[in-house]
Amino acid sequence: MNDSVAFEFKVGTFILIGIGLLFFVVFSIGDIYFAKPGYHIKFIFNFAGGIGPSAPVRLAGVGAGHVEGIRLIYDEKDKCTKAEAYAWIQDNVHIENDAVVTINTLGLLGEKYLEIYPGTSGKPFLKDNDTIVGKDPVPMEKITDNLAKLSDSVTTIVQRLEAGEGTIGRLLVNDKV
Repeated sequence: MNDSVAFEFKVGTFILIGIGLLFFVVFSIGDIYFAKPGYHIKFIFNFAGGIGPSAPVRLAGVGAGHVEGIRLIYDEKDKCTKAEAYAWIQDNVHIENDAVVTINTLGLLGEKYLEIYPGTSGKPFLKDNDTIVGKDPVPMEKITDNLAKLSDSVTTIVQRLEAGEGTIGRLLVNDKV
């Protein structure tokens, strides 16, 4: 009876070590950590532009972390609602406190991400739980609005040229000039 208990103990220990090694290998390969080395930064925007959790954070175009969440806050100083994104930044990444932060898009209709443009050399670096105010992205509706106005202006100019109005219009239409 004593030998069977010792045998079961050895088998149980072997299985426990095997499961532990399996977890270690899976988490190592999958880049999954229980405690990632890094720090957190808060970014304040008037308009979040559709960015969401797990969006990449890039410093000078290079991956530096990810957005962990976004929420609405009420700014007592400005008396308005703003968006606060909080992001995890890799431990070896240093962001100057005068860095410029924007919400950008990969391509025309691609994924949203936080882009951090490096600040001035020699400025102090942001620390864990520091806050930086971001530059608001331009909504796509404003861009299309401006393109529509530009298109209308170009159409008006072309119509006036075709009608022979103005000096250039007369040069194009009147053979005597």
